[in-house]
Amino acid sequence: MTKPAVGDTAELSRRVSAEDIVRFTEISGDRNPLHYDPEAAAASRFGEIVVQGGVTSAILNAVVAERLPGPGTVFLNVTWDFRAPVRPGDTITGRVEVTAVRDDKPITELRTSVVRDDGTVVLEGTAVTWTMDLGG
Repeated sequence: MTKPAVGDTAELSRRVSAEDIVRFTEISGDRNPLHYDPEAAAASRFGEIVVQGGVTSAILNAVVAERLPGPGTVFLNVTWDFRAPVRPGDTITGRVEVTAVRDDKPITELRTSVVRDDGTVVLEGTAVTWTMDLGG
């Protein structure tokens, strides 16, 4: 396992779909009308159907588990500000940047963000992760 270094970055992108709303509802039970009811969503400040915040932030789970710090990594703490909505059909990119690495423990601090394909930052914040040695 290669230890991350301050300044290292990684990102992943994916297109969000209406099916993601359904799948997240199956997992979470979140049936907020903003995700399903076109009239309620149109009357909201969003103006249309939006995906759950958990769908938006989930791309960061993938980045830390698959890319940086990598396999065996779990979140210890996250602080995320949701800045703008994500709608079905948007492509989002989750990005992490290493801001600190502990020498005594496999703990990494990250700057995190999710950006829509139109350049809008939809989520930003920080995370602290722990990376377990998986023996590989």
